[in-house]
Amino acid sequence: MTIRSILFVTLFLVALPVAAADVTGKWRFDVSLDQGSGSPTFEFKQDGETLTGTYSGAVGEAKITGTVKGTEIQFQFDSDFGRIKYEGSIKDADHMEGKADYAGQADGVWTAQRAK
Repeated sequence: MTIRSILFVTLFLVALPVAAADVTGKWRFDVSLDQGSGSPTFEFKQDGETLTGTYSGAVGEAKITGTVKGTEIQFQFDSDFGRIKYEGSIKDADHMEGKADYAGQADGVWTAQRAK
């Protein structure tokens, strides 16, 4: 293997973890809060690091905004109760997990799976 080949392979392998995942599509969440649990649905549209979409669940329907940076994801939406925030990590093309803050009134954890 030449030095050029080794350098190329090394650069390729180093770049893999920083490549942003594409979460565009429908996702089913399981949310466990200290005030209860629920299973909202999110429809995401990702454009580079910018995330938009919709939430549908126990607090109604809302438009979301957020970001995806590498494997880190964060998004939020406004409800009648205040701003609801999610942050977490993308585990693979079909799974995510993280923490949620429901307007300071409840917090907890979530897992998500891409809807098929």
